[in-house]
Amino acid sequence: QRRDMGILFVNIPVKMRVLVPVKRVIDYAVKVRVKPDKKGVDLTNVKMSMNPFCEIAVEQAVRLKESGHATEVIAVSIGPKTCQETIRTALAMGADRGIHVYTEMRTDQELQPLAVAKLIKAIAEKEQPELLLVGKQAIDDDCNQTAQMIAGLMNWPQATFASKVTVHEDKKGVDVMREVDGGMQTVTFKLPGVISCDLRLNEPRYATLPNIMKARKKTIEQVTPEDLKVDVSPRLEVLSVEEPPARASGAKVGSVDELLTQLKNAKII
Repeated sequence: QRRDMGILFVNIPVKMRVLVPVKRVIDYAVKVRVKPDKKGVDLTNVKMSMNPFCEIAVEQAVRLKESGHATEVIAVSIGPKTCQETIRTALAMGADRGIHVYTEMRTDQELQPLAVAKLIKAIAEKEQPELLLVGKQAIDDDCNQTAQMIAGLMNWPQATFASKVTVHEDKKGVDVMREVDGGMQTVTFKLPGVISCDLRLNEPRYATLPNIMKARKKTIEQVTPEDLKVDVSPRLEVLSVEEPPARASGAKVGSVDELLTQLKNAKII
């Protein structure tokens, strides 16, 4: 603050709200089983957890809040009632409140990226965040489309595959370092915008017991796609799901010459 000609000027901090979609998926350590009818994977009695890339997005949002750049972190999850567990995990990591878009559609097949992007757009129009931090992809469908579709629908700038995020001091823009085939690329854009988070952006924290207890008291608002006036009908049909072929057994070789001989015999070289 400063005083000039008897008038007191006070610097009002710029508010920066961050919205983070989080998806509930089969835990990355679980061996996935295909249903006998080959129409999908079996979710019966399977351990579920937050998508790892969504965890990275939540961690980055919480770090922005801890550094004073963000003022509020909102976690959003779409799916059945059990998705509230995923939101609680985000709240225990440091998010302030949650929004649950309730639907009984399977989130790995029926609820597709375009529908998710439309739902997030509707929530963003209501919450008015300055930044959307999105995991670059989900490990169940591997679509890598939602962040790009959100940016397109909202006509916001985007930076994908972020490995470093730096908010400008005036909180009106961000610099994003991203991984490309040729190395590292840094892009900048003015807020509001969308960032998709890559694996090397950060190492997500573990929620402590006190924070898990606090998360139980935090607010989770529940809405439906109908409330948001969004049509989530699937546009793609899964025809068949197959397990990947088993890997052939390998063999050890005693020298480079032996390796070259075997590769030539197999007509690989």
